[in-house]
Amino acid sequence: MPKAADVKRGNLIELNGQYMLVQQIDVKSPTARGAQTLYRMRFSKLPGGGKYEETFTGDDMLKEAQLERRKCSYLYKEGDLYTFMDSEDYSQYMIDADTIEAQLPYLMDGMENIMALLVEGKVMTIEVPGTVVMEIIETVPGMKAASATGRTKPAKFATGLELQVPEFLESGEKVKINTETGKYLSRA
Repeated sequence: MPKAADVKRGNLIELNGQYMLVQQIDVKSPTARGAQTLYRMRFSKLPGGGKYEETFTGDDMLKEAQLERRKCSYLYKEGDLYTFMDSEDYSQYMIDADTIEAQLPYLMDGMENIMALLVEGKVMTIEVPGTVVMEIIETVPGMKAASATGRTKPAKFATGLELQVPEFLESGEKVKINTETGKYLSRA
């Protein structure tokens, strides 16, 4: 059982009889003497999605769930269900769109190196890689004189994702995107 101070983003915690995946941790250190550091955590409820927030002190004990991570690849979408295949034993996992809502903008056909998070053999959610390479399908024409540190413009990708990219990029170019922040990193 880890202390709240030891919990990291991506850990799976059992709170009030429900599994919670840690999405974000805000640490607040009070200035008063003797006051304890507070850890405000934002969770995603699993399975099924939903958000939850709670604040803990550094010494609060949390119950960590036994989590198994399995490497898998994305196969196809059928209705509201997404199907993934385990890279080792070729078993298939089906997850509804609400559970993986945050990962959907980065999910491309045939994508590999996805981690399926399982508890007691049941898939809870997936984690996409930290960076993905995607092709710009629509953006305004690039400017020849634009510099790498200049202004930005909106770009659309095949998955429906829209984000700001530098002005010099054009449709058809591939770029690296940080999946945690949802921001452009570089050309691919």
